[in-house]
Amino acid sequence: MGYSELQFPADTLFLVTGGAGFIGSNLCEAILKKGCRVRCLDDLSTGKQANVDLFLGQPGYEFVKGDIKDYDTCRKACEGVDYVLNQAAWGSVPRSLEMPLFYCKNNIDGTLNMLEAARQSGVKKFVYASSSSVYGDEPNLPKTEGREGNLLSPYALTKRCDEEWAKQYTRHYGLATIGMRYFNVFGRRQDPCGAYAAVIPKFIKQLLAGEQPTINGDGKQSRDFTYVENVIEANLKACVAPEAASGEAFNIAYGGREYLIDIYHTLTKALGVDIEPHFGPDRKGDIKHSNADISKARRLLGYEPSYDFARGLNEAIAWYRENL
Repeated sequence: MGYSELQFPADTLFLVTGGAGFIGSNLCEAILKKGCRVRCLDDLSTGKQANVDLFLGQPGYEFVKGDIKDYDTCRKACEGVDYVLNQAAWGSVPRSLEMPLFYCKNNIDGTLNMLEAARQSGVKKFVYASSSSVYGDEPNLPKTEGREGNLLSPYALTKRCDEEWAKQYTRHYGLATIGMRYFNVFGRRQDPCGAYAAVIPKFIKQLLAGEQPTINGDGKQSRDFTYVENVIEANLKACVAPEAASGEAFNIAYGGREYLIDIYHTLTKALGVDIEPHFGPDRKGDIKHSNADISKARRLLGYEPSYDFARGLNEAIAWYRENL
């Protein structure tokens, strides 16, 4: 069963933090399509006003400009909320190496503010964004929950801390928390610009402009690229997951493995261009290979991702052709 069959009462209120971002705005859209209410909390530091403007004026949509580093903002945002989908965070492994103090304040302290605010407001479920980066240098594939290695970046550390704090809130305060270990999510509205842009939208933008993209490393690194529709399904199914899922974190991926150089050539073929890439140095803090065992999410969340890589990539290419 996909998420389209999930039913929530029409007066259900979801709080999506980071709702002006890539994943957050897609969650807001899916919730509105279900006829439910959504409150978007975002300080627009990395999120985009355009992703708010898409929904302003729609019945059931509310935008609150605010910062999760401020507890009072979090407390007010949680008032009357049934489900929190906490996506607010700063991403990027390289940027976290440059800004460790900020990442601690934003990604750890901010999430802790949201956990406490959700507890005080009696929220039913607190679903939060974690990351595949928590696996660190653990060499075995596929990546399996409970088998993690040494962390390789401040960003990864923030996500591991978020998971540990969430467990404490489930154990001691009875707040049902569920972590989403995202594996290289891509899709519509993902930002293709900037030094820290994700690789798929960045490549598409550059190739459409006739520019030569840079591949960090030899291109033989592999990832479990995951289309955003699968992530929406995981978040909404987590909201109705059984008690056994509370306090746990789950791999959210398709369960595939794609090599970067293969993706590059797939994109050049799909876009009808003949541009050879430039190969740059490896990115500090990156892991070489990553793909996910999603059996735990299947078992406890009923997660059955319907978009494989090829299907998701075709949809993403079509969206960028229309919107770039």
